Formats: sequence, structure tokens, C-alpha cells
Amino acid sequence: MDADLEAVPIEADCYGRDLFDVVCRIIGMREVWYFGLQHVNKKGFPCWLQMDKKILNQDVVRQSDGSYFFLYLVKYYPEVIEDELVQDITRHLFFLQIKQSILSEELYCQPEAAVLLASYAVQAMHGDHAPDIELELDKLLPKTVIHQYDMTADMWKERIRSWWANNSGLSVEEAEMEYLRVAQDLSVYGYHYYPIFNQKDTDLLLGISAQGVGIYELMNRVSPRAFFPWSDIRNIQFNNKLFTIKVTDKSKIKFRSQEASVNHSILDLCIGTHNLYLRRRQTDSLEIQQMKIQAQEQREKRAREVAKHQKEREQRIRLEHERDRLKSDNEIINGKLSDLENAMRSTKEANRFYAEKARISETEALELSKRANQAEAEAQRSKMSQIEAEEMKITLERKLRDAHRIIQETGQSTPNLARSHHDLFAAPLWNYTSQSLHQQLMLNRRSDLNGGSPDAVLPLGEDAAEGEAPPVIPGNQLGSMFELYSDRLNPGMYSSQFFNVELNGLRDQMQKSSDEYRQRNLDFRTRLADFRREIEALKIEDRQTENDKAHESNLQNGLDRYASQRKSELDLPSFF
Repeated sequence: MDADLEAVPIEADCYGRDLFDVVCRIIGMREVWYFGLQHVNKKGFPCWLQMDKKILNQDVVRQSDGSYFFLYLVKYYPEVIEDELVQDITRHLFFLQIKQSILSEELYCQPEAAVLLASYAVQAMHGDHAPDIELELDKLLPKTVIHQYDMTADMWKERIRSWWANNSGLSVEEAEMEYLRVAQDLSVYGYHYYPIFNQKDTDLLLGISAQGVGIYELMNRVSPRAFFPWSDIRNIQFNNKLFTIKVTDKSKIKFRSQEASVNHSILDLCIGTHNLYLRRRQTDSLEIQQMKIQAQEQREKRAREVAKHQKEREQRIRLEHERDRLKSDNEIINGKLSDLENAMRSTKEANRFYAEKARISETEALELSKRANQAEAEAQRSKMSQIEAEEMKITLERKLRDAHRIIQETGQSTPNLARSHHDLFAAPLWNYTSQSLHQQLMLNRRSDLNGGSPDAVLPLGEDAAEGEAPPVIPGNQLGSMFELYSDRLNPGMYSSQFFNVELNGLRDQMQKSSDEYRQRNLDFRTRLADFRREIEALKIEDRQTENDKAHESNLQNGLDRYASQRKSELDLPSFF
């Protein structure tokens, strides 16, 4: 149990009922008809305290300090726990006692059911599944179950955690009730066993339960050799050590208890269990009806609170998910904005670079235009110099002809003629050569300005005399060059397209939605069968008990505890 009661003082003439009522008032128990006070007699056998007798007149062991030690335990079990247990404290005490009975192996539990019960026990103790909680196997599974299979402690814990995760959302009350629902289907649930002899002195066990009385073999508490439901029992009595069960067909079953000191406990247990059997089939008393109404109101109130808390929890989870999603979206948007800012910064730098390059190109174009104008002016001057040279040449030729004519007329000698010819042509020819070199330099400069084209040359000599104008760089060509640079440097088109693509990507990202969670609820009986098949290969055969073998036989024959009881009712064994 959870705690020990402090010492309760009793009088010398105190009856068992007086002490029992005091304990029930202390713990607040109203469903007192399920419980009793158990003690160990002087011969070491567990017995129930008789309510109608004085405590000092019963076979109770007195401790060294003069006190008496009792256990407040379940004495009578209900047929259907969910329908009959009313108070929360009653359910909780049932849960604690049955859990302890399974761990101490007083109550046989098959391995697959033991793992399921352990998961409900963990849910009741720790709440929803948490990976950081350490599981203690010795407080969850019977030692026999652990040793019967070739499985490590971590393997058992892993399977318990797997079942525990499926119990998420169950409250403490719901988890304990689920534990009891599974436990009441166990083969030996709700039985009190006492050693007896039949008339052939064969060692047997007498099992008393809410359904009836069964006779069992000493090593097999799963399948009764004979079972008598309370509806078939007319009377139970004992004389000294001999018990007699009278059934409706007027037959008698006789057996002897192995210890006479427990005879009163056996008879008292049979009478009390039969009385509860009859009371279940009658209308509930006013007290029980009132208790059920109060319990129902408490359950509804608790259910509303649980629903409210569950709604708040779901809302909190939803808000947390929404917060995380918005935070994630915000981080994505901030990242996109940062990328856009970097892109805009890069674009501005590129724009400044292209603008600077355009300005430099414009300056170069102006410089080229200036040089072209200078070349054109120089060409004009060269043309005028050529015209002047041609006119001088014509004048000289005319003078030469006049000189020849004069020589011919005067009859001068040839040397005089040669010297006169030299004097006439020396200065003009030097001037002409100087002008030709200057024109050649201007021709090379124009060739560089026109991209080195050999066809763009300045007219010299006789071509210039014919009046052709020297080639120049037209103004419209310079304008076309500037427009070409301007088209390449225009940043508006690139910037607009870049922003449109980025903004469309952001819209697509913000329109995404999160996936929904789904839940699954599997039938525990199917999972038990699957788990049993899963661990079947790990079973160690030589460690199986008689109860295990009997339980396996019932499974193969499709028998549960109630079917085996009905089968045992058909005929009586020959050993009576």
C-alpha cells in the first residue's frame, strides 16, 4: 500500500468490527464491504480477523512491543470492476493490491498481459510517455516473466515504452481503471486459495471467487478440476476439519483443510462472497445509489475538467506550432530580405560602376570628337596648302616655259640654263616636300581614328587637285556610339526583373501549410496476440511453470477463464 497508518489504540474488549470501522473512517472508505483486516496466526497462516469476536480472543500474534499487526486488504472481489467500484479511493486500493499481487506472483499473469499492465502502471505513476524517465523492471514485471524469455532488460523496457506511448492522454484514474479491466480477465484474478485434502488424501487447492468455488490441482491454478457456481451451491458447512458443499442436485462434495486454524476464515470468506453475489442481483440500497450518484457527478466534473485541460493543451500546442511556424517563416523572410538587400546593394554598386563607365565613355567620345574636328581642320589646312602648292607649281611651270622661251630666244648656253632652272625650282620643291610630309602625318592620324582602315585616307597630289573633300567622322556616328554604351549601361530593366522574381518566390514560400498529425488507436487484445507471437521465439521452455502450460493449453483450445469454469461444471471428477 502507499502508506502505513499510525498506531490505533484499542481496548481489551474491542471487537474486530470496532477496529475495522476506525480504520475505514481514518482513510475515508465508504465501500467497506470489499475489505477486511488480515493477520498471520500463531502457526504462520494468513487469516481474516473475525468481526463478531473480540480481538484478544482470536489467534492473533502479539508483537514484541505489545502491538498487533494487521493488513487492510481486499477480501471480496466484484464480478465486474467497472460497474461495481464507485469511489476513487476504492479503485486506487484495488489497483495497488492487484499490482502487488502480480509482482509477488501470488496472482499468475501471462507475459503479454504483464507488459500491457506495466504500461498502464507507468502511465498512472508518471503520466504521458517521457523518454528521460528510467523504468525499474522489478517494480513493473514479475521476476518469473523476465526469466522465462531470452530477453535483456533493455528489450523489456523498450516493449513497455512502446505500449506506454499508446496510453498518451490517459489520466491517473483512467490508467488505473484500464489496469483493472485487463487484470480482471486474468485466469486467477479474484481468487483466495487454501490447501485442502480430498477423501483420497490428495493435495488440492480450494479457490474461492466472486463466481463460485473451484477445486484445483496443487501446481495448476489456471484450470479448475471442478467448479461450482454460487447459483448451484445450497450450503457450505464444516465440522472440525471436514467441509461439506451441498449443491442443488443434492450431491455433496467433502474435503478437509490442511490446517484447522483457517477453517473459520474459509467459512467466513465463503459466506461473505455468497452474500455479495446475492446482493448484486438485487436493487441497490439507498446508500449505494447515493454513492453512485455522487461518484457519477464527480466523474462528470472531472471529465469536464479533463476536457477543458485537454482543449487548453491542444490550443497551447496549436499556438506553439503556429508560433514556431511564424518564427520559421519570419526567419525565411528575413533571410530573403537580407538577400534582397544584398542584391540591391550589388545592383547599386553595379549601377554606379556602369554610370562611371558611361561617363568615362562619354568623355572618351567627346575627346574622339574633338580629335576628329582637329583632324578635319588640319585636313582643310593641308588641302589649302596643296591648292597653294599647285598654284605655285603652275606658276613655276609657266615661268619655266617663259624661261625656255627666253633662252631659246636669246640663245644662252646650256650651263646658264641649268643654273637658272636650279634657282627657279629649289625653294618651291622644298616647300612642297615639307607640305607632303605634314599631310602624310595627318593621313596616319586619320587612319588611327577610323580603326586602322586602309581605305580611309586623305587625298594627296593630283586627287586633291580635283577638289575632293577629306574624309571626316560624321556626328551621327559619334551619337550611335554613345547610344550603344547607354543601352548596355541601362540598369532599370535588370533591377525590375530581379525584384519581381524574388517577390514571387516569397509569396510561394508564405503560402505553404503544415501537415496534420494523425492518431492511431489499436485494440489491445490484437496487440497482445501480436506481442505474444513476437516473444514466442524467445521463450525458454524448461522455465515454464504449470500455470504457463495450462494457460497455453487454454489458448490453443480457445478457452478463457469463464469458458474453463463452464467446462468444469459439466461433470465432477472421480477423486471426490
